[in-house]
Amino acid sequence: MSDCIFCKIIEGHIPSRKVHEDDRVVAFWDAHPASPIHILIVPKNHIPTLNDIPENDQILAHVGAVAKTVARQFGVDQSGYRLFVNVNRGGGQMVFHLHAHLVAGNDLGTLFIKAAIACAILWRKLVGLVVKNRVSR
Repeated sequence: MSDCIFCKIIEGHIPSRKVHEDDRVVAFWDAHPASPIHILIVPKNHIPTLNDIPENDQILAHVGAVAKTVARQFGVDQSGYRLFVNVNRGGGQMVFHLHAHLVAGNDLGTLFIKAAIACAILWRKLVGLVVKNRVSR
């Protein structure tokens, strides 16, 4: 696809910091990392979203195998990492070429627990304000 940034990276028209490449996928550093380790694993075949993977295609199994290899390469296979795919705009997908994010290097479990607690506290305050506003009317 001519306007797809990942297709341009795969074709070599845009530079990237590759960490793995084979006949089916390329893995490279995210240009805007959310963690100390943030690698994108991208199929070479342009597939817009997870929903568009052809039936019986084993690309996700291959992405998983590459993720294990990359995690081992960066020494996080035992300490832990996250592997996820965002699907469509509502799911946070920004580039419409299927890709998986491998992120590690933060204590993500603690980070998410703290974020959940902060969200719960904010939610309770917001609900309290709404209830208080309705009572005062």
